[in-house]
Amino acid sequence: MTNKETELSVSTEVLEKMVELAAKEVEGVEGLSKKSIDLKGVIKSKSAFKGVKVENINGAMEINVYLCVKENAKVRDVAEKVQQNVKDKIQTMTGNAITQVNVNIADIAIEATA
Repeated sequence: MTNKETELSVSTEVLEKMVELAAKEVEGVEGLSKKSIDLKGVIKSKSAFKGVKVENINGAMEINVYLCVKENAKVRDVAEKVQQNVKDKIQTMTGNAITQVNVNIADIAIEATA
């Protein structure tokens, strides 16, 4: 039997979607921020308003997540849970090392009262 090595390549857009799904699984997360993150990214990519930025540096990934949290959420707890969930899910799915998961609280969703 021969041992054939295979290489996995996942596009940045797919990684960003995986991060988005992992972040949204955490209780207290309303969604991702729709604010512009990086002016250079706006010029280079077609999707200017995304709440995730993934950088692959020599096989290790650095992830920035921009969240909108629910108004009654404990921000620190939500941020820590998002960091852990994103790191665990992305490392498990891709096999790549995650060096950083930076969680930025960009907005708070306030429920309208009638």
